[in-house]
Amino acid sequence: MTSTTHAFSQFYDLWFDRLHHLVHQLSSTAATIRPPITAEQNDRLIQLIDKVMSHHLDYYRAKSFAAAKDPLTVYVSPWATALERSLHWITGWRPTTAFHLVYTESSVLFESRIIDILRGIRTGDLGDLSPIQFRRVSELQCDTVKEENAITEELSEWQESASEMMGPRADINEKIGRLAIIISKADDLRLRTLRSMVELLSPQQAIEFLIASAELLVGIRGWGLNHDRPRGR
Repeated sequence: MTSTTHAFSQFYDLWFDRLHHLVHQLSSTAATIRPPITAEQNDRLIQLIDKVMSHHLDYYRAKSFAAAKDPLTVYVSPWATALERSLHWITGWRPTTAFHLVYTESSVLFESRIIDILRGIRTGDLGDLSPIQFRRVSELQCDTVKEENAITEELSEWQESASEMMGPRADINEKIGRLAIIISKADDLRLRTLRSMVELLSPQQAIEFLIASAELLVGIRGWGLNHDRPRGR
């Protein structure tokens, strides 16, 4: 592991510790919110959303720097647990996971509050998505699937050309540079998907989505660490 990727490994651990703290902060705030939301509460939610999104941006900036220096190590992701790596799509979470989270959270909340909703009481949460929001989520999902498939195909072509690296005229640096570009495209799609989802949701709904997504990341890492420790990692 190079000094750059070693630094990112340390950053990765600290980043997850901070994310865990943010989950508690988001959950505590969300528990105090009841409709109708005041302007002051709405501003508070927006500040928290900005804080979480800034935290995600910090991650992708640090990872981009590491990938530019050593894309092969970043692709292998030795700092991640075995469970995390088994679920990776090009060094991270699959962008379309965001849509499954929204649909799942929406369904669970809708079922738990269906009586209020049928009475016309607006809950304002993910169980109360409007038809327009559902349509926009669906459209975003279609666009994301197309981009995800295109990047997957690009990676497959890169892997199929691996034999060219052994040829007498092989430009290893050029080949590895292509991998860095693919990783960058995957991370860009992840961040854009996260931003787009937050933008089409209300602040209350966005907080619920960010809690669910953060809990998923933190939970998978926690399970992975528990699994790896007995194996001497």
